[in-house]
Amino acid sequence: MSIWKQSTDLARINGWSTNTMMATLGITFTAVGDDWLSATMPVDHRTHQPFGLLHGGASVVLAETVGSTAAMLALDPAVEVAVGLDINANHIRGVRSGLVTGTAKVVHLGRSTQVWEIRITNEEDSLVCLSRLTMAVVPTRKVAPAGFGK
Repeated sequence: MSIWKQSTDLARINGWSTNTMMATLGITFTAVGDDWLSATMPVDHRTHQPFGLLHGGASVVLAETVGSTAAMLALDPAVEVAVGLDINANHIRGVRSGLVTGTAKVVHLGRSTQVWEIRITNEEDSLVCLSRLTMAVVPTRKVAPAGFGK
């Protein structure tokens, strides 16, 4: 059974990234299931650290992007939105090039918090980073930008 309260049309979701850090880093949402969402990010000059490896901060950006987007899709934005509360990341394996894929899977959907596990893998499906994201669920008020979730 699907957890989504909003349309999971990937073109629509990718449209939210226009003129953002996600667009700058080349993050693209690529797949969705009943309780998970995936996005890819290139490993190139935009996401490297000085030694030519994927920057840990870029991995965290991918994790937060896919997890927070999944969190929003599980809510009705007319009523409530999700805002980041905590994120952690364990960097497991270095990557020099190619694409990494972040997949957010729900761990907990509560009235006031959500917890998501984000697994980032390389093109060989080897684990690169394991992250956990906790989101606070708050009334919409003026938190969400006009048109978000539409």
